[in-house]
Amino acid sequence: MSDIDVLIAGAGPIGLTAAIELSRRAIRFRIVDPLLEPPQYAKAVGVQPRTIEIFEGMGVARQILDGSIPLIGQLVYVNGEQTGRMEMSLPSDVPFESVAIPQYATERILTEHLRSLGGQVERGTQLTAFTQDDDGVTATLTSEGGEETVRARYLIGCDGAHSIVRKTLGLTFEGGAFTEQYMLGDVEVDWSLPRGYAIRATHQTDGKVDDALICIPLPGRHRYRMSMLVPDDLASAPTGDKIAHGFEGSRKPELHHIQDVLDRLAPEPTTASNLRWSSVFRISHRIVDAYSKGRVFIAGDAAHIHPPTGAQGMNTGIQDAHNLAWKLALAVDGIAADGLLDSYDLERRPVGEEVVGRTVRSAREGIGAGQKDPTYVARREAQLLIDYSDSPVVTPTLADGEGPVPGTRAPDSTGLRRESVVPDVRLYSLLSRRDHTTLIYAEDGADVNAFESLADLITTAAHGRMDVYVVAAPDAEVGDTTLPVLRDAAGEFARLYSPSPSEAFVLRPDGYLGYRGDSAAGITEHLRRIFR
Repeated sequence: MSDIDVLIAGAGPIGLTAAIELSRRAIRFRIVDPLLEPPQYAKAVGVQPRTIEIFEGMGVARQILDGSIPLIGQLVYVNGEQTGRMEMSLPSDVPFESVAIPQYATERILTEHLRSLGGQVERGTQLTAFTQDDDGVTATLTSEGGEETVRARYLIGCDGAHSIVRKTLGLTFEGGAFTEQYMLGDVEVDWSLPRGYAIRATHQTDGKVDDALICIPLPGRHRYRMSMLVPDDLASAPTGDKIAHGFEGSRKPELHHIQDVLDRLAPEPTTASNLRWSSVFRISHRIVDAYSKGRVFIAGDAAHIHPPTGAQGMNTGIQDAHNLAWKLALAVDGIAADGLLDSYDLERRPVGEEVVGRTVRSAREGIGAGQKDPTYVARREAQLLIDYSDSPVVTPTLADGEGPVPGTRAPDSTGLRRESVVPDVRLYSLLSRRDHTTLIYAEDGADVNAFESLADLITTAAHGRMDVYVVAAPDAEVGDTTLPVLRDAAGEFARLYSPSPSEAFVLRPDGYLGYRGDSAAGITEHLRRIFR
């Protein structure tokens, strides 16, 4: 029997994210997947700005951007007439825009990065059973070579909609399924529509949609992943377990099936070619009743499934794994406060519930239907409005004020300057994304000795897992200090954060604000929510 800290079941984007984040923190893990080779299809293709921020911290943002195409917006057509145009523009505190990249490319990039960190996916190996006790999990792994028993302190189920981990835990997976059956195709077309726009074209009779075509751009020339209703000759009854979600059917759509739909719904006459991959699929919408039980956790499609509208599924799952990994690492190292791991379910399950409900509505009515503020829609779809303010490991702000509220994403300030660096720097480019970071705002005449004492205090409280920076106002004279200083040369930090003199901001490894205030007692009390 082998002993490890964490066993990860499933090596899709969610399992790979968990593995990379654990590897960055020197946690012993194994990641297994029953497939001998990763699938080569463009299933999940949209990567949201919030996820690219995560990828930047993981060290793979450059590779993702190199292999992707920008998602600029969406063009909407009803009965052949253009009825809408949505631009996915974002404010200056967001450094990235949405992109599209085939899931197989994302998985390849993550797998290669994991390998560079010393990790390896064990393919052809499946988790088939497990039990847990107060001290850990005993799991059975099955491969061509037979069965193996593994003892792990924790187990993460990233094993998809038909999750063995979820079923073994006995968790409920309530929801329903769309009656329609759909087909996907990865094709090229010769139309003149602008690059980087998703296309939603429907036919309506008496206000009801009875035919639909959704096209998401992919890297290449006029290449799209297209989804549409399945024709009668490809339709089939649901198979497998009661979760009617994902690919099914023995027959694959051919190019003429896709061309038939384009002939009916394309905004202009076009010819499809170069069919790389196609499939028939069904959509369910379900949410699990708990994201964890004991020492076992689930993430991604194992916890929530829903329509692909708005490219929310993979992104939500990646953020599940990212949220869990830093907390799990502290627990493995023996420095997590009691209840820190419980915050995973308390923070992420409400997000899953909102995403499931919203994507079902968007699938029926279109993204942003009923909303009049396009900026709000863009930020919401980019997953920048997630709010953990009710989390027990977030300290709420007592007084109403300006700037970010604890539990929300910390804005990524630009225009910062530091000694020995010529160009201005972004705040997020300075964060380790592995440990916590405290930013202390200094105006002219600030007591830097007090800042240094505070830094010693909170670094000790965080068991050394804390970086501390002084952010100095544009004209502030802070004198000599042992702390690194960032100069808010453009005043952008002050504009985004609205800091009071000597106010401290504690940023979590995932980029969310955990605390803001100017009390040493307050900040140490906050850290006791996270660290033992």
